[in-house]
Amino acid sequence: MSTLTDRPVLRLLPKANARAIRRGAPWVFDNELVMDRRTRGIAPGTIATLVDHERAELATVAVNPASKIVARVLDRAQVEIDTDWMSARVEKALSLRERVYGAPFYRLIHAEADGFPGLIVDRFGDTLVVQPNAAWIDALLDPLTAVLAAVTRCTVVLKNASGRGRTLEGLDDADTVLLGQAPTAPVPVEMNGATYMADVVGGQKTGLFYDQRENQAFAARLAQGASVVDIFSHVGGFGLAAAAGGAKSVLCVDSSAPALELATKGAGAMALGDRFATRQGDAFATMEALAQENRRFDLVVCDPPAFAPAKPALEKGLRAYERVARLGAALVKEDGYLVLCSCSHAADLASFTGACLRGMGRAGRRATLIHTGFAGADHPQLPQLAESGYLKALFFRL
Repeated sequence: MSTLTDRPVLRLLPKANARAIRRGAPWVFDNELVMDRRTRGIAPGTIATLVDHERAELATVAVNPASKIVARVLDRAQVEIDTDWMSARVEKALSLRERVYGAPFYRLIHAEADGFPGLIVDRFGDTLVVQPNAAWIDALLDPLTAVLAAVTRCTVVLKNASGRGRTLEGLDDADTVLLGQAPTAPVPVEMNGATYMADVVGGQKTGLFYDQRENQAFAARLAQGASVVDIFSHVGGFGLAAAAGGAKSVLCVDSSAPALELATKGAGAMALGDRFATRQGDAFATMEALAQENRRFDLVVCDPPAFAPAKPALEKGLRAYERVARLGAALVKEDGYLVLCSCSHAADLASFTGACLRGMGRAGRRATLIHTGFAGADHPQLPQLAESGYLKALFFRL
């Protein structure tokens, strides 16, 4: 824990936009700061004071000179970053989730939008899975764990180190148990009338993607009496919601056998095994194979991984989204529905929509857009940070 008296000071260059910081911008990059030898020698994770070029105080920040994001704004006042500060922010985050959701299954902390830059915390009942994707969080992990347990009364806290941000911050990739004992079996999660099996120890990311909750609920409304295929299904996100919504048949496609096994267990827990099937394989190759088999569906959902995780990958990513749209559109029956999703923050809504329209056009299909979805309320957006509004879901009728 730092004290106000012994903090280092970071100074903005004259050309830097101090007004943006005062208005809520959460990041300060290396090209905006005086990066002298003293600044470069600050240990990653150190709490510091940010000042403008005239040395007027701007914010309390967390520093990592090894990252392009050298400073992350923690508070626009000069405050102690201690357990009281953490507790107040965790309590605020929890109050929102408890107001919106009736069961303890949600994203509890969504990084900058909840006042914890670089921190992700997902809740699975009495278990919390923490992704500390910034050096300052890593340095304060022990007191943070104690605060999380005290505020939420959760008995298990796990560290998941798979986040891409940890690599960019120069952090390790070691998963650990921070509190309690790790679950030895998947955690059942009740959501949208479906039962999902979350592997919080060995699964992808934290074990389940909560961000698609509202979009899965909308898809379930389209699925009643429908044949459904869920491409890039992971543990059955859209497919199980569709089954719970009354789909007559559901096929989940994913490259991961363990993920499909969890999806099958979820269907079994819902007693819907007779209407549920899986197919393991590369999503692109499987969509091509389904088309060659003359398989057509009333509802096709494509929820791929981030094809454009950063700006350098944008052009290639948009081509991939276009290909997904083309192959997915070929599987949709007349007057059926195609759901196309992107979790790439580098691909904004307009760019992603354009790629989808090009793909569907190449498939010879005419589409109307009936709904646009985003992440749920447990993934709040920080208006000054475009990256926090990463998820897009487009619902088309073909």
